[in-house]
Amino acid sequence: MARAACEPCRGRAAARRGDGVTVSGHTRPPRRSRGIDAPSRTHGVVTDDIRRYQTNLRDELDGAALYTAIAAAEPDPLRKDLFLQLAQAEARHAELWRAKLAEAGVKATPYVPSFRTRLLGKLAQRFGPRFVMPTIAAAEFADRNKYAIQADARSISAEERGHAAIVQEMARTSPRGTVSGADIARAEPWHRGASGNNLRAAVLGVNDGLVSNFCLIMGVAGAGADSRIILLTGLAGLIAGACSMALGEWLSVTNARELASTQIAKEAEELEQTPQAEQHELALIYQAKGLPKPEAERIAAELMRNKTAALDTLAREELGIDPSELGGSALAAAVTSFALFAGGAVCPIAPFILLRGTPAIITSIAASAVALCGVGVLTSLFNGRGAWFSAARQALFGCAAAALTYGIGTALGVSLS
Repeated sequence: MARAACEPCRGRAAARRGDGVTVSGHTRPPRRSRGIDAPSRTHGVVTDDIRRYQTNLRDELDGAALYTAIAAAEPDPLRKDLFLQLAQAEARHAELWRAKLAEAGVKATPYVPSFRTRLLGKLAQRFGPRFVMPTIAAAEFADRNKYAIQADARSISAEERGHAAIVQEMARTSPRGTVSGADIARAEPWHRGASGNNLRAAVLGVNDGLVSNFCLIMGVAGAGADSRIILLTGLAGLIAGACSMALGEWLSVTNARELASTQIAKEAEELEQTPQAEQHELALIYQAKGLPKPEAERIAAELMRNKTAALDTLAREELGIDPSELGGSALAAAVTSFALFAGGAVCPIAPFILLRGTPAIITSIAASAVALCGVGVLTSLFNGRGAWFSAARQALFGCAAAALTYGIGTALGVSLS
């Protein structure tokens, strides 16, 4: 009887706790907790979304204030107009987030420019807009895809990428009638040749194979291994390293091509859905290159008549992608990487094919040192240093690394024996 009498008590306690409880044959579902499983809402909008709206609003208002301040400090009328157009665009974006906050029943707080915005504005007024443009261009580039992952901001995502391209172009170019030191440097042949990325990649690929296999062979030789074991180890290191480099290069280029294709597809979709916005972005890009506003708008309108040409231009100017190449051939990059690494790695092991014992080790060191000097001479083509200095430095560091592994191999060989 006592146990039965307690059943109603337990039912009332369960009801107070919000557990599922059976009342008159019906089970009442448990009450939901307002913890992690049930985020708080305001007018149906999750609190996290409200914080995101507020952050986006502050960012856009900061952008509008910054571009307005830079426009006030810009003496060139064309660039001033561009900065004002960017400020107006940022203000329109801010209104989008202000409206979303209003829909959620949240009143936006009074805007106060951030310390960074005030500082950059004062620096622009004191030293000129070109002083701060690299910093602003880097920030715009970093945030160019900020809205791409926000489903409710797709309408302004393309504009943000366009702004990044425009600001980068303005950071690179000088106002009309002026010539910067960078412009002069680009006109000099020795500056243009300094960016030989293909040569740099080739030299570094050979160097990777040479140094890694040189150190591997010297480590095994230091341990007192037989010449045939050293040769086998060197061949294994060559094949393993070359395959690893080739696979890494193939994956890198393949991923780059897939990313570029995805971005171009999104740009094509935006071109179909919002052609007027894309035309406006094209006009701004050409204005940033120095064309007068009417001429830039005319060219943009003509390009938009041919969607293929417009997409190609937007991909190049806004995304920095060449649609005809898309990062190059992944297979060609893999084969080239394999060959370069193997070409460097074969130098230390070649003497062990014909020689044995100490003569093979000495010849391997000499051949590797000569190859390191050759790599050093090639690096002098893009590092600005003298050929002799680069050769000596490369040989010194490469031989030092090999001597270190030889010593470690000797120590391990003695301890193991």
